Amino acid sequence: MYGKLVAFRVYKNNIKSDKGKTVLNRFVQKFYGQDTSSHGGKYRHHRRGLLEDIAYIRLVRSVIIVKESDLGQVLGFLAEYNAEVYVRDIVLTLEDEKILNKED
Repeated sequence: MYGKLVAFRVYKNNIKSDKGKTVLNRFVQKFYGQDTSSHGGKYRHHRRGLLEDIAYIRLVRSVIIVKESDLGQVLGFLAEYNAEVYVRDIVLTLEDEKILNKED
């Protein structure tokens, strides 16, 4: 089975906002999801991200493997943030196939 390797880079200078760092933080929240708390940890909340609804493998920072069927969603999201994106076809190992197909 084949998968797609997606490597991306989001620059705060590419974001059309005076608050580039704030927008980068929002990118991470919306892409990966994030646990948050307030009042010294009294209230806890989880913000869901795009990748929580998609089976993926995170290799290192800004490099993920997804199925071909999910590639469009990922690329569309990255385009919203003017990300520099590189996509390659890869042959999945059996272990990778199990991870990517567990939600089917």
